[in-house]
Amino acid sequence: MTGIPPRPRFRHRIRFPAADPHSLAQDEAHFSLVEDGKEVSIRFHDYGAIYERPGLYEQLFYDRLKCQSPEKVVDILRYTMETGRENFSELRVLEFGAGNGMVGEELARHGVARIVGLDILEEAKMATDRDRPGIYDEYYVRELGMPGTEPRPELYEWRFNCLITVAALGFGDIPPSAFREAFNYVEDGGWIAFNIKETFLDNRDTSGFSVFIKNLILTEYLDIHHLERYQHRLSIDGRPLYYFGLAGRKNANIPESFGS
Repeated sequence: MTGIPPRPRFRHRIRFPAADPHSLAQDEAHFSLVEDGKEVSIRFHDYGAIYERPGLYEQLFYDRLKCQSPEKVVDILRYTMETGRENFSELRVLEFGAGNGMVGEELARHGVARIVGLDILEEAKMATDRDRPGIYDEYYVRELGMPGTEPRPELYEWRFNCLITVAALGFGDIPPSAFREAFNYVEDGGWIAFNIKETFLDNRDTSGFSVFIKNLILTEYLDIHHLERYQHRLSIDGRPLYYFGLAGRKNANIPESFGS
């Protein structure tokens, strides 16, 4: 990878709602933009609308809400590998839920061998091409985990030895079946790194993705090498939101029957 482009510096007029933010779930939070004298309301998880506006994602999540997950999850993976005297620069990474390329930027900064992005949104790829050209060796717009579909040969051809996904799991953005398919594109013995909201590991959470992840951690398919709680970002009212960052080794493919 050659030079990494600077983050876009467009400035938007962002307003957070005056109503009690505690009444909204994290994936229901929204904000307003003032554009051409009019207010436009956008949900935090309406990524297509956010990516269409240059620099809005960075300004919202990183400048205003102090998100640190791309750097943190990559650092957890690097630390775990270095502790085991593994070579980070030899990674061939599939970044699942790649968005506008912020995690890819961190991986490129540390010099991994290959980075392939994958996202369901065409707007994500367009934002990456616009704001971070050259970060990825390839960027696919694909929907994984659909019933009756076959694995995609072009993804196996990269011989991935690492899967990373950041801030995309557990809110309906990526279903368990899609994560399972992405996991299975990685060679046995490869590295898996991701983050999840802290409540997803709580026994009181019985949602589908929470159950899937808790079961995965307890099975033979994945060996956990590092699990760390950290501040993911701030909520719109300034409260810290905590996530777990995880790094481990894949032992075997997850079967379709897993969790059923």
